[in-house]
Amino acid sequence: MSKLFNKLNIGALSLPNRIIIAPMCQYSAQDGAATDWHMMHLGTLALSGAGLLILEATAISPEARITYGDLGLYSDETEAALARVLQPLRQYSAIPIAIQLAHAGRKASCQVPWDGGAQIPPDAAGGWQTEAPSAIPHAEGENAPTALAIEGLSRILKDFVATAKRAQNLGIQGIELHAAHGYLLHQFLSPLSNYRTDQYGGSLENRMRFPLEVFEQVRGALPKTIPVWVRVSASDWVEGGWDLEQTIAFARALEAAGCAAIHVSSGGLSPAQKIPLSEGYQVPFAARIKQELRIPVIAVGLITEPDHAESIIEKNQADAIALARGILYDPHWPWHAAAQLGAQVVAPPQYFRSQPRAYKDLFSNVT
Repeated sequence: MSKLFNKLNIGALSLPNRIIIAPMCQYSAQDGAATDWHMMHLGTLALSGAGLLILEATAISPEARITYGDLGLYSDETEAALARVLQPLRQYSAIPIAIQLAHAGRKASCQVPWDGGAQIPPDAAGGWQTEAPSAIPHAEGENAPTALAIEGLSRILKDFVATAKRAQNLGIQGIELHAAHGYLLHQFLSPLSNYRTDQYGGSLENRMRFPLEVFEQVRGALPKTIPVWVRVSASDWVEGGWDLEQTIAFARALEAAGCAAIHVSSGGLSPAQKIPLSEGYQVPFAARIKQELRIPVIAVGLITEPDHAESIIEKNQADAIALARGILYDPHWPWHAAAQLGAQVVAPPQYFRSQPRAYKDLFSNVT
């Protein structure tokens, strides 16, 4: 029996297998509102056979967006637009759906990637003034963010909670908080972006304080039936930055606060990062963190082959694997993995003639 296709519980949420679709920004919203592109994109992924679909990084306020095209969930209009997209997914697929809540911090106010991705000045069309733990720009030549005062932190806490409650209204079954890839919560964690001298800067305990407050506030605002977990960058890949040992301390604190899982990525905080890309290059981070925790750990990053994914679960390096670009390339990756590993996935009855089977048995099952 394939371990990749064993069931997994993340808190109160039961997944039919251990393949997770990672959140992937589409930069195709209009003023934060989901569009027909999201219906097409998510509709395809909802039929993939994966165990969980996590919606893309979803901004908690207009200024929290990475780009003017980012998805948001901060108003009645954005909530209604996402409800329209989710309705057919719910009608035709049983895949559990979670959402990643995010604030871009100093990496906000940017062009969409296919237009270059550069930061837009606050006085230019499509741009706005960014905010961050400290007034340090992400890259040389960019506009410096406004250093958040205590009042700003309180506002952001309320925005995270309000967006989480909107997600609950939509029937979202899990919440992932984005504390990775150089966005706001990661900016608080890393000494490369957090120069504060108050209770939110300096020591590791202080740098973890605001991300933990966000987690605790969101966790406390939702019923226990909706698990809340966190995506982390295990390393900045820059000397003197956020690293694995600090990530372990953060993960332990999250677990103690009721976190349901840790989703382990890396990088994104600094243009100076030097990442040695290779197959499964982030899996050792997940494996090390898993040794320290009792809650599930999700591995992600250049996991492309079913045998590799199976081995990660079999070797107890992680409890689940997340796919991003790989499942965009092959939206039926779980079908093909099931066929290769001798397992089954849930497929819609409309596709009954093409249910995934082990290749060796394919023709014996044709009627």
